[in-house]
This record gives sequence, C-alpha cells and structure tokens, in this order.
Amino acid sequence: MQNDPQTLVSTQWLADHLNAPDVRILDATYFMPDDIRDARVEYGAAHIPGARYFDIDDIADSRSQLPHMVPPVEKFISRMRAMGIGDGHRVIVYDTYGIFSSPRVWWMFRLFGKHDVAVLDGGMKKWLAEGRAVDDVAPLLRDRHFTARRNAALIKDVTQVAASAKLRDAQIIDARAPERFKGKVPEARGELRSGRIPGSLNVYYQDVLNGDGTMKNPKKLQAIFDMAKVDLTAPTITTCGSGVTAAILSLAMERLGHKQNAVYDGSWSEWGMYNDLKAEVG
Repeated sequence: MQNDPQTLVSTQWLADHLNAPDVRILDATYFMPDDIRDARVEYGAAHIPGARYFDIDDIADSRSQLPHMVPPVEKFISRMRAMGIGDGHRVIVYDTYGIFSSPRVWWMFRLFGKHDVAVLDGGMKKWLAEGRAVDDVAPLLRDRHFTARRNAALIKDVTQVAASAKLRDAQIIDARAPERFKGKVPEARGELRSGRIPGSLNVYYQDVLNGDGTMKNPKKLQAIFDMAKVDLTAPTITTCGSGVTAAILSLAMERLGHKQNAVYDGSWSEWGMYNDLKAEVG
C-alpha cells in the first residue's frame, strides 16, 4: 500500500516511526453496546507501545442523548492537551478490529482542524498477526498546547441531511449492512425504526475492507463505489448506525481523492428515532 500520513499508514511504517518524538499513537477501540468486551480494560492489558487510549464515548457531547456525538471544541482541546497531544504531533489511530472505530477518530481530528493524522491499516489485528511488540505500560503524559479550528463542512446535522435528502444536492451514502439498509431486520436499538434515509445509496463498510482488516486498494475501492452508483465528483454525506462506520467510507473516499464528504453525526440513531422523518424500505 502507499503510505499517506494524512489518511492511512502501514504497520511497517508505524514500526519504523514508533519512537519518533513527533508521533502520538491512539488506541481508539470501540465495542458495540451488545458486546461484553471492555475496550479500556483490553487497552490496559496490551497496547502498541506508547499508545494512549481514546474513548469515543467519553470524548463526546455529554449533553446529547445520542451515542458518542462530537464534543464541543473546548472539550476536545482540553482532552487532547491532557493526553499530551499537541500542535506539531503526528497522530496515528488504530483499533482492535483492524479498521472499525479508528476512522471515526481520524475524522474528528480533521473536523477540529488537525490533518497530520492517519489510521493504522489493519490496526491491532494486523500488528499482532505480524508478531510485533505490545506492552501494558501507561505512557507518561505531559500537557501540550493543542490548537483547534472546527471545519463545519465535515459534519452534518439532521436538518441539513433532511434538506439534502429533499433537494438532492448531495449524495447520502449509508455504511450499514444491506439488510439494515433495506429495513429487513430490526435495529439493535429497539426504539428505532428500520429503514434508510430516502434516496440514500448503500456501500457496506466491510466491502471496502480486506479480510485481514486492511483497506482495499484504490482500484478496488473505485470499483465498489462505481457499483453502488456513487459519483465521486459530487458532494456526499456518509451515514451509518451512530456515526462510527460512516467515517470508514469517508476515509475510503479521501484515499480516492474525494474531498467533499461530510459525516452525518447522528446517523440512524437520530433519524430512525423520529417518525416525522421519512424512511424508505425495500
């Protein structure tokens, strides 16, 4: 693969830069609510040397009833400073599955104006498969100055998505499994309807990944988006269940040079809650 410190880097790249003074590594593992695993406990038991733990449920908007919504900029700055992440640092984000929740954190950094951030291709899954070192030592944290500037073009709220669904001024791409997209199975969160945002397209997030948890190469990514009738020259909004796997599609499109993509933060956790918002099935 071609390494790009602003999108995706290989396990070999990280191994070569593991002790670089400007590199900060984040374990952004997140488990679904019905999973009995504890990401913070697993991080404490074994993580890539030097990694800090980034909890997407904690570094979130505590005022929202929706899960892990983007925090206010002041909270993000405060948490990054306390984690020892500052201006001039290059951030590498990984998760246990390979590529699952790490792109969500990649996208959050970009939302707050930091672009020297990349996802570890294959994540902890590939790192361990290659027999690379892990440890259980918590890194020594020192406050660093972190500057943030929120880029509103990278995030959409329910009002903006509803307008785009009506006006068709942006493509809406849903990362959920086809059965959920078509409304053929109930949602895990029982209070939500089944279905999709009207007019949306479906690119299942697992389709852009290889079996080892790495992202498919650009040629294969292009074919997947073409098959789903996604126009990669047009503005897009990615969505999913709760704003996590939507960021995987944003990362894939960024790898293809697409710049006009935003994440619908509330995703189906929000849209599926309100009966006055139309839903399509089938």
